[in-house]
Amino acid sequence: MKQRQRPARQYTVGEETTLLPFLLSAVGDKSRNTIKGFLTRGQVLVDGQGVTRHDHKLLPGQTVTILPEIVKKAALPFPILWEDEEIIVVDKPAGLLSMASDKERERTAYRLVTDYVRAGDPKARVFIVHRLDRDTSGVLLFAKSEKVKRAFQDHWGTIVRRRGYTAVVEGTPPKQADTIRTFLRENGVHKVYSVPKGGKEAITHYQTVKQGRRYSLLEVDLSTGRKNQIRVHLSELGCPVAGDRTYGAATDPLGRLCLHAHELSFVHPITGKETTYRAELPRGFRKLI
Repeated sequence: MKQRQRPARQYTVGEETTLLPFLLSAVGDKSRNTIKGFLTRGQVLVDGQGVTRHDHKLLPGQTVTILPEIVKKAALPFPILWEDEEIIVVDKPAGLLSMASDKERERTAYRLVTDYVRAGDPKARVFIVHRLDRDTSGVLLFAKSEKVKRAFQDHWGTIVRRRGYTAVVEGTPPKQADTIRTFLRENGVHKVYSVPKGGKEAITHYQTVKQGRRYSLLEVDLSTGRKNQIRVHLSELGCPVAGDRTYGAATDPLGRLCLHAHELSFVHPITGKETTYRAELPRGFRKLI
């Protein structure tokens, strides 16, 4: 278990009022029930004195402090890249589903993150914003409210500024850098492939970072987020991702799919601040080149 302490918040009273209405106005990013919880747990001070009454009178110039709450949480089995009141960003390992499937419902990133946040607040919830394939590692984002989830999903194209991937592929791409644009369709056994028309448009950009005798290291960016998009496009380019037997790889040098979501940049839907989160390149990727 670890302890995580949030910072204290301080507010100055501008006009005569009572405590609960003041807090509801001053703390705009919290619900009424959350603010009542601050009072019930004795986290609110007025000029340094603890106050729990909702109707406590406030005078101009007084200072209202919300004390930090120490939350005990069980450590996750993978790194947390960022956590605040609205989102949690993790570095998902390869081999772990983002969310439940018909065959696996418990051992997923979603379940582990949910258990983590509920260790601090049994009523807390986690919402899936996007997914990574089971065998793809890297930056994975979850929302802590339906509002934030909807903000991402309804405005994904404008909020998300970059989804950067690193791939180790077999062979050498025909061009140093290029954009692949096709339409993708999924067949009855859930394998995705390109079709001349009638599928979902998929756009992948790649840049060759380094070339070796058997493998190349690519930087890949997505303009769309279709299922298995990178794997399909690189395979059809003649350079399947190493370890990707499903899409034609002949080798499996690291015992895993050599695809890693190393960067996610987006505008925070609550703060409006553009942020970038990065996950370190998995061990072994560079050694292959």
